[in-house]
Amino acid sequence: MKYLVLYKSIHHKNTEKIAKAIAKELNADIHDIDKVNPDIIKNYDIVGFGSGIYFGKHHKSIFRFVDKIDKVDKKAFIFSTAGFPFLKAIFHKELKNKLKNKGFEIIGDFSCKGYHTYSIFKLFGGLNKNHPNGYDIKKAKDFAKNILKSF
Repeated sequence: MKYLVLYKSIHHKNTEKIAKAIAKELNADIHDIDKVNPDIIKNYDIVGFGSGIYFGKHHKSIFRFVDKIDKVDKKAFIFSTAGFPFLKAIFHKELKNKLKNKGFEIIGDFSCKGYHTYSIFKLFGGLNKNHPNGYDIKKAKDFAKNILKSF
């Protein structure tokens, strides 16, 4: 199996840390989603898509990229960092549906705390300071190991 991890990490590089941990466990190629052509998907069996959560969903770059993908028959997983990761079912829903409509089978999703200084939280010094931390990285690696065990 060939793995690809695509991500967008903006403010604190929270998602980049998680993307790198997952990619390392999967021995995957990894790219900022804005720096690759959607045709790259053709070279991989399983693709991970991740970003921070903005107003309840993944970064717009992820959606723009997925819109450009031709219909495929591949597997995908989703990941994110968020101020409120326990809401991942809600946060990941739109991306899951968009990927399914493109032909991806969703094989899992992962979310962890990310340092969040957006909107009102900035006034209070942010939420989830020092996240993702070692525990979050370990959980991301465990998530990737479970993907490997499945195939």
